Amino acid sequence: MKITWKTCLKIGITLFLLYIAIAFWDNISGLLSAVFAAMFPILIGGAIAYVINIPMTFYEKHYFPKKNGKFFTVTRRPVCMTAAFLTVISVMVIVVWLIIPKLGECVSVIVAKFPALFEKALLFAKSLDVMPEDIINSLSEIDWQSKLTDMIGTITSGVGNVVGGVISVVAGVFSGIVTVLLSIIFSIYILATKDNLRIGGTKLLNRYASEKWNKRISYVLSVLDECFHSYIVGQCTEALILGGLCTVGMLIFGFPYALMIGALVAFTALIPVAGAYIGAGVGAFMILTESPVKALLFLLFILVLQQLEGNIIYPKVVGTSMGLPGIWVLAAVTIGGGIFGVLGMLLGVPIAAAVYRIIGDDVKKAEVVPIAESAPTEKVEEKTEENPNEENKE
Repeated sequence: MKITWKTCLKIGITLFLLYIAIAFWDNISGLLSAVFAAMFPILIGGAIAYVINIPMTFYEKHYFPKKNGKFFTVTRRPVCMTAAFLTVISVMVIVVWLIIPKLGECVSVIVAKFPALFEKALLFAKSLDVMPEDIINSLSEIDWQSKLTDMIGTITSGVGNVVGGVISVVAGVFSGIVTVLLSIIFSIYILATKDNLRIGGTKLLNRYASEKWNKRISYVLSVLDECFHSYIVGQCTEALILGGLCTVGMLIFGFPYALMIGALVAFTALIPVAGAYIGAGVGAFMILTESPVKALLFLLFILVLQQLEGNIIYPKVVGTSMGLPGIWVLAAVTIGGGIFGVLGMLLGVPIAAAVYRIIGDDVKKAEVVPIAESAPTEKVEEKTEENPNEENKE
């Protein structure tokens, strides 16, 4: 490689910036945190706009699509945006109204039924003679219901005292409300001018990026958009179908707490891979307080339902979605959850799907190039083989 003064200058600037970043990392991290805090409403607004744009695009396609008059052109954007916001808000209200009370009932049932279940387990252990009798007697004397009630009361009262006593929390709540309002306002501006923003972004890429990088950036953004869109629509549809089938199946087979467990399974199914099994585990524990046999049958029912939903219903309704193999979905959920918690679980899968697709397309492109290069040589060899024959015929 030929070394020029431009190459040396680039290496020197890179090393200098790396030294500055290491030596003054505390100041730089503080500055980045301040910038992120200032941009937080904008980022949240962008996320809200992306989610709202999914139903909004659907409404725009079906809002008098064959009408191009001035009235329909002017009203299409505000009407569809209002309908999309109302749709998302209605879904959130229905989910909160159906699921949150059921989750509270789940906690109440577990607290009420746990002592009796624990007593049955102690009697079973005593009958098998697997534990010393003094340990069994000491455990049986504990009032587990009062302990659980006191623990929940301590948590709720402690949180209440902290919220009521610390002024900074009140300021934080007010700041959060302001952030949400600013985010919603910013999302409305994004949705109202999304066509202009798209055109402006395209012009910026054409002006400041080379044609090669322009294609790469556009390709990566299109893959990310497709993966996130498929993930949001697919995961919500899967949760709704799975929760509905779980409720109907439990009512048919006569399992207890059908509505509560169905709502819980639908809520936890929003978490990929492990979500539905978490809801099924909690539901099985609730049914175990009534009947161990029904709890075992419920687990078998959930296992069959998961296979039916995952292999037949979900591909038919949603399609192949993002095309990410199951092992990488599990890895994305595990790594994302370990780094960023629940948010990492939700965002890890579409990001992993985008990376998987980009790498896969690049590998396929690399496999096609050698074949394309070898094709002309084969034709030349064919010609060289044909030419001697033609000369012999002559």
